[in-house]
Amino acid sequence: MKKIKKKFVIAIDGPASSGKSTTAKQLADKLGCVYIDSGAMYRAVGLYLIENGIDIKDEKKISVCLKDISIEIINYNNEDGNIILLNGKDVTQDIRKPKVSKYSSLVARMGAVRTKLVELQRQISQRKSIVMDGRDIGTVVFPNADYKFYIIADVKERARRRWDELQKKGETKSLEDVIKELEWRDESDSTRKISPLRKPDDAILIDTTFLTIAEQVNKIYQMINF
Repeated sequence: MKKIKKKFVIAIDGPASSGKSTTAKQLADKLGCVYIDSGAMYRAVGLYLIENGIDIKDEKKISVCLKDISIEIINYNNEDGNIILLNGKDVTQDIRKPKVSKYSSLVARMGAVRTKLVELQRQISQRKSIVMDGRDIGTVVFPNADYKFYIIADVKERARRRWDELQKKGETKSLEDVIKELEWRDESDSTRKISPLRKPDDAILIDTTFLTIAEQVNKIYQMINF
């Protein structure tokens, strides 16, 4: 583990299933700091809307209901990852369901939602060193991050990784459907009006198409020098 004397922020951005979340989680563990999964926070908001029957198109109602949403991230660097609490309830597994995933991408387009979550994320960074992944971490949330990385991979490779995860969970979705979903997600994330997915000008590009998780974690780890 590197000996780090100052508080820092490391931002990792990239498209869905590029490996950024697993990489960020393991990197945080190696650095002995906090890992924040921004996607999980947006998924939690999406889950709240689904469970409460709130129309995803009703932005006015969503803006109002934000005051009733409490999201907590606990057990940083837990062996199984962070535990996500939505209004005190453990929703760590629920937020990974396909429907919630689609909702989270739509929710992420909304200014009021982003404002609320960015505020929470910045509050955490004021107290602790963090590694955070998402789609606008280095461009919007932490434009002055100490290190910025942008992780990419070929869409077919990303789909294969996602398909493997679904197979292990017993889901029978075809690889072709997963590819289509990722292509839709890429288009949605990169064309949204608010904080679209894009590579920060000063971010280091990492192509993970032919890298294992361990290899990409170590590659980034070796680049960090505090």
